[in-house]
Amino acid sequence: MLLQITHVTDYTYAHPVSYALQRLRLVPQDSTLQSVKSWTTEIEGGQVEAHYTDHFGNIVELVSASRNTSAIRIVARGSVETVDRTGVLGPHRGFVPLWLYQRDSALTRPGKTIRELARGIGKGEPLDRLHALMDALHKAMAYVPGATHTETAAEEALISGKGVCQDHAQTFASAARLMGHPARYVSGYLMMEETTEQVASHAWAEAHVEGLGWVGFDAANNISPDHRYVHIAYGLDYRDAAPISGIRVGLGEEQLEVHITVEQ
Repeated sequence: MLLQITHVTDYTYAHPVSYALQRLRLVPQDSTLQSVKSWTTEIEGGQVEAHYTDHFGNIVELVSASRNTSAIRIVARGSVETVDRTGVLGPHRGFVPLWLYQRDSALTRPGKTIRELARGIGKGEPLDRLHALMDALHKAMAYVPGATHTETAAEEALISGKGVCQDHAQTFASAARLMGHPARYVSGYLMMEETTEQVASHAWAEAHVEGLGWVGFDAANNISPDHRYVHIAYGLDYRDAAPISGIRVGLGEEQLEVHITVEQ
């Protein structure tokens, strides 16, 4: 499937900012699941200062704001051809050793509730158990927009029983690690059936299965990623793979608007 994606992020400031630096992870890469046909990143009110590949293999752009600007617009757009392999990405590659993905982070550190979720998965083949974990998590955590925020930890979200795709991804990764699998957070895009307009990117998790490699699990939708998904960045949790993050110096409030379209 050939997907056309446009991701527009607008920052507006009540007062001009003297300094702002944004870290962008908005560039997809070729893999066994996708082929990038075209991709551009356009900046208004700032400029790209550096471009590098981080230790997780993500393409990162550092964008500084023009001095005393009152607005920054970031537009990432392009086309990506995808295939459906029932979520199987394949062998591990990159700078980071596989064992690093067994490490907990501040947002994925398991507590009593996640440990009980992992213990509740019955015996069986590794892939079957991971699918059972995805199903159990989907039932245990309702998808409720606005129920959590970017600093909500997986344990906290599971206790509350509600969250968004970020929470499902982090909770799945945490529980999968308890079950003996390296696991990671994935940020990207999902073409939705009912609408092309979205206000946030998507997130899911991947677990490493012996003999298969990395396999994706989207507990928010209770499916493994198919040809409607485009992956952008990886990490231990949201902080490692956030599409945009940054700092600023200046007084006044900041307003953020995000508009995303994903269509065939």
